[in-house]
Amino acid sequence: MTARFRATSIDAIDEIPVVGGSLRWKPVRRTLGIGAFGINAYVGDAGRDVVEEHDELSSSGAGGHQELYLVVRGHARFVVDGEQVDAPAGTLVFLPEPDARRAATALEDGTTVLAIGGDPEAPYAVSAWEHNFAAEAHVARGDWAAAAETVRGALPEHDGNPSVHYNLACFLARAGRADEALAELRRAYEADPAQVARWAADDEDLEPLRGMGGFPPLPAR
Repeated sequence: MTARFRATSIDAIDEIPVVGGSLRWKPVRRTLGIGAFGINAYVGDAGRDVVEEHDELSSSGAGGHQELYLVVRGHARFVVDGEQVDAPAGTLVFLPEPDARRAATALEDGTTVLAIGGDPEAPYAVSAWEHNFAAEAHVARGDWAAAAETVRGALPEHDGNPSVHYNLACFLARAGRADEALAELRRAYEADPAQVARWAADDEDLEPLRGMGGFPPLPAR
């Protein structure tokens, strides 16, 4: 890569298993250092997710983006608000409404989908979910400190986001930094008590915090 241009290929970007391993993410935007828009690639084998079911408004990590999907390789079946879209290689699927519920399943091994997104009403900001996905590479190696620092990178733009503070709490707890983890868990709980209570009820990542003074008033297990 040079200062004037950066070049790579989708195949050269390492895959990171995310969403419990049901999805394989290629961090295109992070790899190339793109700051003007969101762009990433996803890979799935036949019968597996190649776009996880979501919309761009309802989760705490969503960016409120319009999204364009390009099937680069293979064959996918999209479902958008219950309507199926057959999508062989070369198909473009544009979702102008952020609240549209969308998902895609790979119909062939190695199906690859490029996703491009941005908020038409605001300058581009990296979505909170991207930091959480990027941390999964460190989680797979058991490097909890590196996972925590990756998620911490979301705070300048997403301070107060419950999923960011919650994931940071989990990784700090695993890294043995209980006091810092407890502080982040409190911030997550203050942002969304009901959701964080559900997340934390049986989360093994938080075991080091249970019984500590000041543990948030989460429901007992």
